Amino acid sequence: METAKQLSKQGSFVYLGSRNLENGEKVVQELSEQGYQNIKAIEIDVTNPESISKAKNMVEKEKGKLDILINNAGILGVIPQTTTETSVNNIKEVFETNFFGVINVTQAFLELLKKSDGPRISNITSGLGSLTLHSDPTWKYYHVKNAAYGPSKSALNAYTIALAYELRELPFKINVIDPGYTATDFNAHSGPGSVESAASFIIKHTLTDENGPTGQYFSNDIEDETGISPW
Repeated sequence: METAKQLSKQGSFVYLGSRNLENGEKVVQELSEQGYQNIKAIEIDVTNPESISKAKNMVEKEKGKLDILINNAGILGVIPQTTTETSVNNIKEVFETNFFGVINVTQAFLELLKKSDGPRISNITSGLGSLTLHSDPTWKYYHVKNAAYGPSKSALNAYTIALAYELRELPFKINVIDPGYTATDFNAHSGPGSVESAASFIIKHTLTDENGPTGQYFSNDIEDETGISPW
């Protein structure tokens, strides 16, 4: 929601995706009362091809194209998530949203993105998707290992590299962006980062110019000016 707010402030028209349209419309109403304009709720379930198709058709009918796609849907899965005891079904459920859902949405909206002069795809990932950091005992989150969530983001990272390469001759900029360990409902507000900082970071690495990077991995938890994370 914070990303939608900041994009709205910058003058963008935003479709705010929600699995439940009524809930999404309530959020948009709240934002409207706070002065945020040009935000519209759109029903979309990334695990449901029919829902994705309806959302795509709505955008096509109303706007004819799409300039930016931010794939932000994600679930944590059943916790604890040990590699020795977490069921394959639980792992599949996480991958269905965090990985396959992104592919479903991206492929569906690709036609509309290609109509944009400067299409952008930002896949929201996590530092827990970095295999390099997971292999470094000095990393502050080294002991946060799980069987489904982290691996689903590693898979998403790999897919994004391949997608950026495939579309490299077109004006796409396609990156994975880790907003950092942020205090949200997703983690019971245990993260040290603010939603404002997370959203600002996502937008910074989404609204890039024609010379911006593609196929890169940015993280708000990387403490240098580049924000580039190791894969």
